[in-house]
This record gives sequence, structure tokens and C-alpha cells, in this order.
Amino acid sequence: MSKDGGKTDMERVGLFKEMDYTTIGDRYVPRTGAAFNEAAGKGRQMLPGGSKTKSALQAGYFDGAFARVFSGEGYSDPVKMRRQLRLKESQKNLGKAFLPSNGDKKPSGQGSHYGTFTGPVGAFSPVKRGGKAYSAPGKNVLTNPGKIGTGYGYVGITIGGTHKHSPDSYDRPKELRRKEQQSHKAQLKGGAFRLNMHPKDYFDSNPYHTDKPLPPIKKSASGKRDVKPFKPSSPAKAVGGMKAGTFDPYPSHSNDPYKPKGKKGEPPVNKTGKIFMPSPGPKTAPKNSIVNQNVFRSINSTNFKQVNSVMAY
Repeated sequence: MSKDGGKTDMERVGLFKEMDYTTIGDRYVPRTGAAFNEAAGKGRQMLPGGSKTKSALQAGYFDGAFARVFSGEGYSDPVKMRRQLRLKESQKNLGKAFLPSNGDKKPSGQGSHYGTFTGPVGAFSPVKRGGKAYSAPGKNVLTNPGKIGTGYGYVGITIGGTHKHSPDSYDRPKELRRKEQQSHKAQLKGGAFRLNMHPKDYFDSNPYHTDKPLPPIKKSASGKRDVKPFKPSSPAKAVGGMKAGTFDPYPSHSNDPYKPKGKKGEPPVNKTGKIFMPSPGPKTAPKNSIVNQNVFRSINSTNFKQVNSVMAY
């Protein structure tokens, strides 16, 4: 229970009484006064020798002496066993050892035919062929040294002579093009080739045009025309609900219990003679929200200063 009073701890837990203990009447003994396992510290104690480090000696093992895994086994020499096996296998040979013919001959250098089947080839011999004797070329042409000067505007400095003036007409290029065009047209045999591959509505502008002359108009022979319509023979009739195509005629028509639908009468009119028009349904109109309607009803020009709250709750 707290110092200020209030409910006890038992009332807060919700129990009617305090639960019983296992040791009834025993008092609590603190652990600080009693020692744990007092008998372990009395009398002579076991003194182990301590941990031993691993070494080449037998110390630290359970056995006093090292015991071999195989004691008294026979010694086997693997080299001797391989020799005995080789001798045993050589006894199976029927004759002497097979000796192949001379080995492959390796070329002694580039261009050598040693070791080949054909031997040396004369066409590949590096020996030079005998030719004509060498004749020294003649001397170069000896000319006078070059003349000093730039060559622009000076006469007699260049290799050739002075250029003669040749007149050049102003329309010379135009005349040359005109002559070339005339010679080109003279070589043509017909008009320009034009492809008829552009899109059109028809193959020609007029699909009914023809180059052939039309035949003369044939006059119809005067005479009376047979205006009687053509009537084909009646085909075979299939059996149906109307008894068509049967030997017996269709039975006489019986009275129909259903009467034909009558025509609609004139629309009803009122006293004034106008057609009756029913009243239209309710029309929609803008409405105020519940909050605004509550404000309009609760607040007015006389009490708007004294109202603290508008909501009903």
C-alpha cells in the first residue's frame, strides 16, 4: 500500500487471500552467512601435475612407450618390385625389340632440300644465272644554268617564247553550249521517252476513248413488239405449313379468335380543348448545408455578439 493510502497490493492483483508457501513457518536464511560446499575445502586435495606442452618426448601421453602400428612387418622395396615386373613382362616378347628405321630428317636450314623425297629442285636454286655484261649509262644532259628572275612579267626568262595574244569573245561559253545542244538534238531520232507510271484515276483520262471508228448505227426493224411478260414454269413446291405441294388442297380458313389491333383514338383533351399534359416531377434546387442552415437559424442581427457556439451539441 502506498503512503497516501489507497488499495493494497492484494486488491490490485484481484486475489482473495495470500497464497500459501511451500515451507510453512521457515524463515528466510540469507546466503551471505553460509559457505557453499564446505567439505570441498577440508582434508587433502588432489594435486594434478598441470598441463604439459606437446613435444617429441612421451610425456603427456597415456602410454609409457610409443607403440608402432605395424610391428614386425616385412620390408618391401618398390624399386625392386618394378624391376621384377619389367623382367616378367619382357619374357612375353617373341623376338628382339622393335627398332624403327632411321628417324625423320630435319632440314639443315632455309632453302635446304635435305630429307625430302624429291631432292633439290633446280628452279629454286639460289645460283645466279649468267646475263649480259654491264653497260654504264651515258652522261646527263648538260644545260645552261637557270636564269635569274621570277618569270612574272619578264620576257625571255621561260623555256618557251612569248605567248601570242588570241582574242576571246565575251559570249564564247554560251556559243559553245548552244552548238553542243544543237549537235545533241541532231543525233536524236524521236521525242523524249516518257513513262506513263504516274498515278491516275484510270489507265487513261477517258477510259471509253478508242481510236477505232465506230460502226454505223443499226436501225431497229419496224414491227409490233410482244409485250406479253415472260412467265417461267412453276418449280416444284416444298412441303410446308401451308400444305403447298400436296395432293389435297389447303383446308378452308377457320375463324381467328384473335382480333386485329384497333387504331389509336384521339388524345384526351381538357375543358379548354388542349391536350392533357401531366405535371412534371419535382425539380432540383440548390440547398444549403446543415452547418450553414444551423448558423442562419441560430444567429441573427440582434444576438450575433452573444453567441459562443453554433452547434447544437
